[in-house]
Amino acid sequence: MSLQVHINLLTPLRRIGFVHNANCFPFHFHHAGTSTLLSFPSLPPHTNFCFRPSTTVISAMTAEQPPEPPLRMVAVFGHGTVSPLKSASWEEVMLHTAKRLKWVDEGYELLVFTDECIQSNGQMAMKLQRELLTADILVIVAVTNKESIKWIEINSQSIENVICFDSSPDLKNKLGGYDVHSEVRGNIFGNLLGNSHLDKTKESYEVVRTVSEAWDRHSSDDIRFCLLVLINAYIRPVPVLKNLRAKGFSTLNCMLRNCGRQVLNCLLDPNCRKALQCLNQCSPVDQVCNYRCIASYESEILEAFSLCVLQKNNCLELEAEVPDKPYVPSMVKFRGQNLSYEMAEDLFVGWLGSLQWSWRVLAGQNPAYDQFPCQYQLFYRGKAKGSFWYEPVFQVKTLEGQMVWRRRKYRVKRGKIPGTFYFSVLDNGVVSNEFWTIVDVADDLSWGLFHYHGAARAAGQSYTGAVLVSPDGAFPNERERTRIVGALEKCGIKEWELYFVDNCSCIDPPLGIPEGSSLHAIVHIDDPNWIPV
Repeated sequence: MSLQVHINLLTPLRRIGFVHNANCFPFHFHHAGTSTLLSFPSLPPHTNFCFRPSTTVISAMTAEQPPEPPLRMVAVFGHGTVSPLKSASWEEVMLHTAKRLKWVDEGYELLVFTDECIQSNGQMAMKLQRELLTADILVIVAVTNKESIKWIEINSQSIENVICFDSSPDLKNKLGGYDVHSEVRGNIFGNLLGNSHLDKTKESYEVVRTVSEAWDRHSSDDIRFCLLVLINAYIRPVPVLKNLRAKGFSTLNCMLRNCGRQVLNCLLDPNCRKALQCLNQCSPVDQVCNYRCIASYESEILEAFSLCVLQKNNCLELEAEVPDKPYVPSMVKFRGQNLSYEMAEDLFVGWLGSLQWSWRVLAGQNPAYDQFPCQYQLFYRGKAKGSFWYEPVFQVKTLEGQMVWRRRKYRVKRGKIPGTFYFSVLDNGVVSNEFWTIVDVADDLSWGLFHYHGAARAAGQSYTGAVLVSPDGAFPNERERTRIVGALEKCGIKEWELYFVDNCSCIDPPLGIPEGSSLHAIVHIDDPNWIPV
């Protein structure tokens, strides 16, 4: 995994779901006639966007928070339509999204219908009609049939939140009960500020912009994120999005009180200053953009800034926990033997010794972490008894168009079950903690699948993903596909969610491990029982 926490260091993000604070406004630092903008959250003067607190029921014995009522969403997609996610059908994508929403909250219900049921006007059309009467959000995807459009217009009038993607411009869209008219064919995110209703509720602009940018990235993570953003903005707060809310004046006060020297050093350094300016131009949810900024201008000064502002003092007041869903089981046997801790570590060590690396990543699921070119994995045992280390080596294309190598170093500890491990790293001043699972490895080590859950608490980021690895970064023999697809299913991942890594131009990677390190303990690559690739 390409393992950098991506965060806009200076923007406590152009957040959605705000409670307005009169102290939130931009600040400028001045030095030698220059002005560097630190974009702290600001809102229009008439913004009034807040959530009502849930009612608390007090009993004589205990105080309990009543469970949230189920949240009901309905998705209608065009029959036979194909998504941009490796040409998977929209039916498959939306059904998978419904499953992934349950990982966030079991109370999130997404019911998926094709507009074919509307055209047939049978029992499914009646069921859809009933569901729309109680729906909190209606999502319309790739619907262009005139009969379907007319039916939806008639039966969605009572729904306050109707969102259309890649559909006919004749369909009306609403956010928070207000109509949103499109100026761009097939996209609800046209010239929004010209709409009189949205002029009265300009906070919707931030929501719409965030959703638009996420949808256009065409990943399953971002499709789910779009729905969570809408829930968070118009229905009720989504706990995993709590870091998308403004913190106020305390952020700047914390930075200057505790990290004045690091802030000043960064502003005086051209590269660090460029990094901050670059980060402020990224969407708060575009982790790839944020990472490219950091990778392009990575330096000790930027690391010191992050370490002080985020890790040591948590000036952005962010929190994140390692997700516990989806539950992914570890493999239990390898080559007919019960998997032990030593054997599991050997599987991580993989080809190191015979090759200069343990594994090469051929594909991954997370759009922010797993798509970088030329990813090498180095796993090895350290000098200290019981120590185990992981060092990923990967390329990043900088904003100047240069390809640069990056390398990180993780401490690895055994989990409670063989085949599970805890990883930790200090990366550009921020600590990331991850839980890895060895899902499956071929007997001949021709491929492996590793899943991870992770979080950078001080950066407010949590994430999940998986990497498919092989000795040379190429896809294994086609006969292995069935087993690989089965291993992906254990992770809740579809094959069309994978990003394939560019392993074509990997010149002079900075490999090598510390002197005195050791490799395999039980299984050796030169064992005659191993089948060569």
